[in-house]
Amino acid sequence: MENHAELSRCKSSSVIHEGPSLLFCLQFEGRKYCEHDFQMLFAPCCGECGEFITGRVIKAMNNNWHPECFRCELCDVTLADLGFVKNAGRHLCRPCHNREKAKGLGKYICQKCHLIIDEQPLMFRNDSYHPDHFNCTHCGKELTAEARELKGELYCLPCHDKMGIPICGACRRPIEGRVVNALGKQWHVEHFVCAKCEKPFLGHRHYEKKGLAYCETHYNQLFGDVCYNCSHVIEGDVVSALNKAWCVNCFSCSTCNVKLTLKNKFVEFDMKPVCKKCYEKFPLELKKRLKKLSELASKKIHPKALDLNSA
Repeated sequence: MENHAELSRCKSSSVIHEGPSLLFCLQFEGRKYCEHDFQMLFAPCCGECGEFITGRVIKAMNNNWHPECFRCELCDVTLADLGFVKNAGRHLCRPCHNREKAKGLGKYICQKCHLIIDEQPLMFRNDSYHPDHFNCTHCGKELTAEARELKGELYCLPCHDKMGIPICGACRRPIEGRVVNALGKQWHVEHFVCAKCEKPFLGHRHYEKKGLAYCETHYNQLFGDVCYNCSHVIEGDVVSALNKAWCVNCFSCSTCNVKLTLKNKFVEFDMKPVCKKCYEKFPLELKKRLKKLSELASKKIHPKALDLNSA
C-alpha cells in the first residue's frame, strides 16, 4: 500500500482519488488499485463470515478463512494455531475428534491426553483416564485399571486392601459410610437395588434368587406362586394342597366357603376342597364314586385329603 502525494487513478475502475484521506492505493503486479476494487478482484472471502480477507488467510477444507473464524465445529475453539482433524466432513480440534471417534467405537477417551483408551480405563472422579498417567499415593507404583479411589487419592489394589476398607459390589468404589452386607458382598446403601426395578431397598426386606436381590413385588411377579382360586400372585404364606397353591384366605370349602387349613379334613371334588360336613351331604352314589377315585389315587398326590373309608 502506498501513500501518493499526487493524484492516483485506479487501474480497475479508472476512478481518480484525490485528497489526503483518499490517496491510499494497493499495488499488485505493477498496477495500482483502490481498496474496494483490489478486494473484489484478488482478496479471498471467508468461508464462515463471507467477508473479504486482507490479512492472514487460513486455507482448509477447500475454503478460505479468517484465523478467528476457523473454529472447531463442536467446541468452538479457534483452530488457526492448533491444527485440525477432518471428521465426517467437519473440521474439529483433536480432542473433539478423539471423543467422536471413541464414541463410534464404544470406547472411553482419556481426559488427560485426550486419546482413545483401548484397554480398561481407570475411573477417577467420574472421569476416564489411561491408568499409566497415575501412581499410587502410598507406594508410588504405576497404577492399573484396578486402582482404588479413597478420599480423593488413588491407591494400587494391594495398598488399598491393606487399609481394610470395604469395596461396593456395584460400583467397585470404597465404602466410607454405612455398609450393606448381602449376597456375599458389601454395598453402598444406594447401590443395593432390586435386580428388576433398580430401586434401592434402603433397609427394606429383599428376596434372593440365583445370586440376585429382588423387592417383594418383583420377586413374587417373577418367581412367586399364583393362587389357584383368585389367580393373583401369593405375597404372603402359601397353602399347598391338591397339587395347587392357594392364598390362605382363598383356601376354603368350595361348597359352604368355610375357611380351611391343612389341619382340617377335606375331600377333593372338581379339583377343589370340600369340607367333611359338606361331603356328608353328598348323594350316596356320588360319595361311592369319590371313594373309588380316592382308593385309586396315590396317597402322595393327596397327602392331606380325607380318607373316605373313615368318612
